[in-house]
Amino acid sequence: MVKRGRIIAFFLIVLLLGSAIGATSQNILGNIKLGLDLQGGFEVLYEVNPAKEGQKIDREVVANTADALEERINVLGVSEPNIQIEDGNRIRVQLAGVENQNQARKILSTQANLSFRDINDKVRLDGTDLVSGGAKQAFDQNNNPIVSLKLKDHSKFYELTKELSQKPFPSNKLVIWLDFEKGKDSYEKASKSEDPKYLSDPMVDEPINSSEVQITGQFTVSEAKDLAALLNAGALPVKLKEIYSTSVGAQFGQQALDKTALAGIVGIALVYLFMLFYYRFPGFIATVTISVYIYLVLLLFNLMNGVLTLPGIAAIVLGVGMAVDANIITYERIKEEIRVGKSIRSAFAAGNKSSFLTILDANLTTLLAAAVLFAFGTSSVKGFATMLIISILTSFITSVWASRLLLGLWVNSRFFNKKPGWFGVKKKDIKDLSENYDTLDLPTRFDSFNFAKHRKKFFSLSAILIIAGIIVLSILRLNLGIDFTSGSRMQIMAEESLTKEEVQTELGNVNLSTDQIVISGDNQNVAVVRYTEDLSKEEIADLKTHFKELYGAEPSISTVSPVVGKELAKNAMMAVAIAAVGIVIYVTVRFEWRMAVASIAALLHDAFFIIAFFSLTRLEVDITFIAAVLTIVGYSINDTIVTFDRLRENLHKKRRLKTVEDIELAVNQSLRQTMGRSVNTVLTVVLTVIGLLVFGSDSIRNFSIALLVGLVSGTYSSVFIAAQLWLVMKKRELKKKGTIKTYKEKKVTSDEPQV
Repeated sequence: MVKRGRIIAFFLIVLLLGSAIGATSQNILGNIKLGLDLQGGFEVLYEVNPAKEGQKIDREVVANTADALEERINVLGVSEPNIQIEDGNRIRVQLAGVENQNQARKILSTQANLSFRDINDKVRLDGTDLVSGGAKQAFDQNNNPIVSLKLKDHSKFYELTKELSQKPFPSNKLVIWLDFEKGKDSYEKASKSEDPKYLSDPMVDEPINSSEVQITGQFTVSEAKDLAALLNAGALPVKLKEIYSTSVGAQFGQQALDKTALAGIVGIALVYLFMLFYYRFPGFIATVTISVYIYLVLLLFNLMNGVLTLPGIAAIVLGVGMAVDANIITYERIKEEIRVGKSIRSAFAAGNKSSFLTILDANLTTLLAAAVLFAFGTSSVKGFATMLIISILTSFITSVWASRLLLGLWVNSRFFNKKPGWFGVKKKDIKDLSENYDTLDLPTRFDSFNFAKHRKKFFSLSAILIIAGIIVLSILRLNLGIDFTSGSRMQIMAEESLTKEEVQTELGNVNLSTDQIVISGDNQNVAVVRYTEDLSKEEIADLKTHFKELYGAEPSISTVSPVVGKELAKNAMMAVAIAAVGIVIYVTVRFEWRMAVASIAALLHDAFFIIAFFSLTRLEVDITFIAAVLTIVGYSINDTIVTFDRLRENLHKKRRLKTVEDIELAVNQSLRQTMGRSVNTVLTVVLTVIGLLVFGSDSIRNFSIALLVGLVSGTYSSVFIAAQLWLVMKKRELKKKGTIKTYKEKKVTSDEPQV
């Protein structure tokens, strides 16, 4: 008899969830802070250097500098800036949504040491003589913009002006400097320039008995306001050197947001269709829980006050693949239990129980890779790792707990009794329960294939491809982006199509020519320009101003110093190494060391193929490439662990391995039983990646390609490499011992597989 109360409870829960999502999602999306790659803005990494000889740069000095920068940002009116102190003497500033990037960059980096000097460059007054916060923009008698300052001691200024007024021209000049550099600047040299560095050099004809000083110059109102704001914010106690910067024009940011959001919707829709088609009603439950997963991820990220970046959106979409993977593992187990003749309720309970540890192991290893990525990543990569960690944890909750709760209401209502078709199982494939079939004995569509027998062919194919990859790498090497080689990269966007010659001519107009120009974009309206040297902030300002006036869109420019480039490369290698060691330890503890070694060999195999593919295709390798490699490390080990988990069950059933045939049979059975799950899992993730690749922003295209290559390679290595390597090592153990026990000699208190 159908228990309708449980079905009603299901619809009430779904209705409640749908109402909550519908009522709050718009507010959540509106409150999420967008990164500079999604709304424009810029990020700069400063190295804090001494302003004078003998100055010690300690933690307190760096903290004071960060505070001073924050005061200046407040002057700019940028909402919720992000300022972080890194590596002792570095400060990272992120300003998303700032409208005038050139102005912001100038105000941040200007040291703002004001000094009043005579024509011999001797300091007569400096910033310490001014009243804090006393600067303001004003107008002179001719209505020209000026900056007005208040002095602490007007008598000191009176004596100075009295002295100068008695001197002949030009010695009666009072030169007002901003950031005078000893040994580099001088009045004698600056006065001969058409655009002198000093602010003004007024003549003093008579003593001035006033507490107010006026700085006149060729100011616009905006420039006078900026100078007054700078002086009120205070002079920086140090010198700041830009060692990394990236800026994104607002048009690039909006386009990236629109395209990647569309890509995510398309990818997720394809996954929904696949789950509904292949898993029937459980697939419908998966679409409900995945929708809840997406909502919870955005909610948690909003509560954490996180900044959503382009790679972050990619992490959400990839998290859908992880969430689907957990559902697929469970549903495949339930289908197996139904096929051995169990009732729907019994199959549901047994399938959930047997799949739990597999899902836990798979998620923990991917979580480990994401944690390493967070520890060694920078900026948007760290944002990607944060979102991936949140996605993994949330998907575990929704796909394990919520999915079982919702499906359990229907199963326990007895609605599905004698209706295996709702789970995608045909009645003709169901065995009689009295025959005592075990799920491990069930026939599969892959029974005709002998994986173990052909292992040498798989090893040979991989060896040939690896050798070819080594040759390609040695000849072509990697097309390293500025993240690893240092230099500058600019993206220009126009409404009409561009030509290389046109861009080259315009670069020549600002005296910043280069031959490294690539035209791209759907309408050939995007130009990517590379410089081997890192551009100065003045050169960046010139480029931004010129191309914004020319095409109406501010270009995106990134610069990386040689120091940062080397550090990024070092951190990338360190991240992969630590992730590999962590996975070895985890798999050894949970399984055995031979499986750990085979798993690492498989994931290194996958990482190498991504690298070789990028070398062959000459795709640019940037910092997001490392994020892709580490993500694939997580996915590859995920797939391998599912295979080894089933292998462990088969070994436990055999109790002892006495011949090589026993080992080969266990490997063949395990691979045949997990092949369907492996194909379905990689297919759902590939669907999301294809969505990113086809519809996503150009900024993450290489990232998406790396993921696609890695996913295909990861599935291949899990099936044809990892298990076969374990077989080879197990054969050696058998030869040495004669017989291998595959169980622990103790009382088994649960149905959990034992090794």
